[in-house]
Parts: sequence; C-alpha cells; structure tokens
Amino acid sequence: MPEIENHLGTLRRKRGISAAQLALTAGVARQSIYAMEAGSYVPNTAVALRLAQALGVHVEDLFALPEAEAVRPRSEQVTVLPSSQPVHSGQPVQLCRVNKRLVASRPSTVPWFFPVSDAVVSRRLPRNSRADVQIFDDEADFRNRVLIAGCDPGISVLAHHLRASGIELVLAHRNSSQALRLLKDGCVHIAGTHLRDESSGESNLPAIGCLFRGDAVAVISLAVWEEGIVTAAGNPRGVKTVEDLARRDITIVNREKGAGSRMLLDSHLKRLGIDPKNVRGYERIASGHLSAAWQVQSGQAHCCIATRACARVYGLGFVPLVSERYDLAVRRQHLDMPGVQAVMDTLSRSNYRRELESLGGYDTSAAGQRLL
Repeated sequence: MPEIENHLGTLRRKRGISAAQLALTAGVARQSIYAMEAGSYVPNTAVALRLAQALGVHVEDLFALPEAEAVRPRSEQVTVLPSSQPVHSGQPVQLCRVNKRLVASRPSTVPWFFPVSDAVVSRRLPRNSRADVQIFDDEADFRNRVLIAGCDPGISVLAHHLRASGIELVLAHRNSSQALRLLKDGCVHIAGTHLRDESSGESNLPAIGCLFRGDAVAVISLAVWEEGIVTAAGNPRGVKTVEDLARRDITIVNREKGAGSRMLLDSHLKRLGIDPKNVRGYERIASGHLSAAWQVQSGQAHCCIATRACARVYGLGFVPLVSERYDLAVRRQHLDMPGVQAVMDTLSRSNYRRELESLGGYDTSAAGQRLL
C-alpha cells in the first residue's frame, strides 16, 4: 500500500482544534487522532469524511497519495510550418499529422479570427448591465460552463484540459482587482488574482480579506509565477532594474489601474523614490500581460512588466523581479458545482501541470492546494 501524505495535524492546529475535540466529532479515540497525524493509522472512509467536515476541508486536503515520479516528456522531430516569424526555443506550437509528417504550427497570440460566441446582442437595455441577445442554439442551456475572470494567459491551458471532463471554461479577461469585484458582485464563478500585500509580502489573501468575510470564499492556489521586466530579445538596451525604466532612452507600456503588474511597478518606483512622471510611457496602457509583451515585441515599447511565460512566448528578454502566487477565489456556495469540482480536479493532474510549467516561469507544485 503506498504511503499516504497526511496534513491532518497541520490543519487541526491551524483551525485551533484540540485532538480531544476532533476525536469527539469524528467518533474515534484521541489516541487515534495522534496515530493518524503520525501516519501510523489510516482512517476508513466514514472517519475521513467526518474529519474533513469538522475541519471544513475536503478529504483530499487531509489525505492524499504521493504524486507519481515525473514522466519525461516525449520528444519527436517535426516539420516546422514556415511563417513570417520563426520559432524559437521555448516557443509553444500546435501539432498535426499531415500524411506521414508531424507538422508544428506556431499559434497566433493575436486573435486574427472571429471570436467563438453563442449569441449576438440585439438591444442594449437602459441599465448598463442588461441586454437582449439572439442565441444561436435553441437547445443550449450553458450549465456545463464555468465563468472565470482573471488576467493569467495560462488559464487557456486549464480550459483546454477541462474539455475532457465535458466542462467549458468561459474566460473573461480582467485584471485582478476587477476580477475580485466581479466575484463580489456575483457575476462570475471564479476570480483569478495576483495582488501582493506590500506590508506583509503575502499574495492575495489580504486583498481578498478586505472584500469578503472570512467564510465567504475559498482560495485555491493555481501556480507560482515569475513577474518582471520584459525587454526586447537579447535586452539590447541593457535594462537590469526598475531604476533603468526612468532613463530617457527607455519607453515602457504600462497596465491599467488595479492590475497587479501596475501595482508591482508602482511599489518599486515608490521604494526607489522615482516619480512616475519621469517614466516615459507610464500612462500608455495595455490591457493584459500578452498585450503588453506584444507591444515590446513589435517595437512600440522597450519594456513592460509581465510574466516570464509571456516573454518566452514572444522570444523576449526577461529580468525577474518577484515570484508570486496566482490564486483562484471561489464563492463557497459554488464549490460543489460539478464544473468547479472539475476545475479543482484538473489542477492536480500531472499532464495539466506539465503543460503549464513548460511555458516557463510557472511552478505548479502547490496547484489545487486550499489556502482559505
């Protein structure tokens, strides 16, 4: 029987519950609690469920099988489809069998096609948040969907893997502050966020605590990513720190107010005593990590603040500033939805984690871990 990973003791102490109290709730002896925490006794299903209920967590948060040893990704030689932009090391590609050849095509990060849609707006109503639409499929009820707001481009990887569960993830591109506000207003199922508290250095939990009561939402880790200064390929202007962004030969593209990337930039500028007015391009806005990196790649700006994965997609330079968590906040009443449960299950899957980490700058070792 494989060894079981055991978090019972950690969660019990975190909740401030004594072993005797937990034993009474679970219907076992206090010595059994200590034995479970020591790993010498594995409870049956009924006891495990009572323990989880008493601690307000899932059974998987208490007991889990250790992850299998990482499988080395399969390697194969392919024919690269010619394009105006050559592929580079770390470049994501899509594969397709054409006759006897495996062909690799570089996917466009700019949507040069009509967006996938279910309806068209026929009439805006006086209230800004209401409209009449014409739905294309008369039979569709959209119950197999989960609406998530956030700014992580890697969410598309999660959406891709969710399809195997029959669940569609609808992505609403919003910065972290906007995503949490939409969750607060009951407009989305999940909000993605990377807001770092300057005083404590903690990611997301302080910002979420300011908007929600302690028991209103659950917070699940998606990944730890690297965020920093994205430069042109090879970093030709020798940018090394945020202080360099105030040079007269550097123009940046910034993010909108409320975006975690803008807050990161502002905190560094404040610490260095640099007035944002002295940073060329500070008021120039890009609505997303990939959008900002694309402006650097196209030569419209010299630098931006974005993730390492975005720099890698475009073959750009990257100067790391911080590693931080990107978390998912979920209303507790939505946790039992089949779609949300499928999201939680997918976060723990090795093939999903492997694909996200291959993009560069993502650490998924804690993906799916319940933080609140």
